[in-house]
Amino acid sequence: MQDIKITIQETTNNTIIKFNTNQILINGGSYEYNNIDEAKNSPLAQQLFYLPFVKKIFITANFIAIQRFDILEWSDVQDEVAEQIEDYLNDKGIVVNETSNSSKKEAIEVYAEVTPNPSVMKFGSNKALTQTDVEYKNIDEASKSSPLAQAIFNFPFVKEVFISDNYISVTKYDMVEWNEVFAEVRTFIREYLVEGKTIIKELPNQEKSTSVEITQEPEIQLEGISAQISDILDEYIKPAVAGDGGNIAFRSYDEENKIVNVVLQGACSGCPSSTATLKNGIESLLQEMLPNQVNQVIAING
Repeated sequence: MQDIKITIQETTNNTIIKFNTNQILINGGSYEYNNIDEAKNSPLAQQLFYLPFVKKIFITANFIAIQRFDILEWSDVQDEVAEQIEDYLNDKGIVVNETSNSSKKEAIEVYAEVTPNPSVMKFGSNKALTQTDVEYKNIDEASKSSPLAQAIFNFPFVKEVFISDNYISVTKYDMVEWNEVFAEVRTFIREYLVEGKTIIKELPNQEKSTSVEITQEPEIQLEGISAQISDILDEYIKPAVAGDGGNIAFRSYDEENKIVNVVLQGACSGCPSSTATLKNGIESLLQEMLPNQVNQVIAING
């Protein structure tokens, strides 16, 4: 029997609630259903639509978001819905029948893009890859959770792999130049995605592998200055660094010394310009938006 756990997370829209899972539900991308007829390829969504208050269902790799009608409040039913989803998943119920589309290959494009870090190349795609950012330092880490990352590590020059929303950042050793190998890697990734192979089979578990960095959305229990810092990073910093194939995640806030710790991943990790970006960009922005609350930002390479 599987050990799938559901945690409930509120959203900024009080009619929508997220049911997060500790395991991967689908192989990348997302599915949105407005009624039971649209949900023909999702037995789970069809079952949930039998609940009279369910208006819309959104399924991603590691959460199910449900929008309700205004006939009740989520506080009245959310625990029962979470239990229903958890029981369904642990009974190995099908979330989305993705194989139904396997005969028709997706029109997937993959492009290569240089980053400020000369060791890292960003491979962007028009296909959503994951809802949870993951970074792998070696093939052993990748073999535990991501067949795609594991396959990329088969290139002898690959040092690290970072998978985010719709791109993959690959860090190379100095044995080759990117202009010699990027086309081969781009073609490989595109063919892998077109064939519908598994991107991430399960989320890395920090208890099993403490060296694998996992970056998820901020936990809702963040409060005060910590919550404000996390929101600022999400809104102002993450989109900018994602454009360069990197990621920044809030780690902690020392209220006494007013020190912020962040994790740099992907192209940001080990980038020669990351220190300057940290001081001139992130630190200055936080100090401006949170006066007298931030003395220093310290980066930890993922």
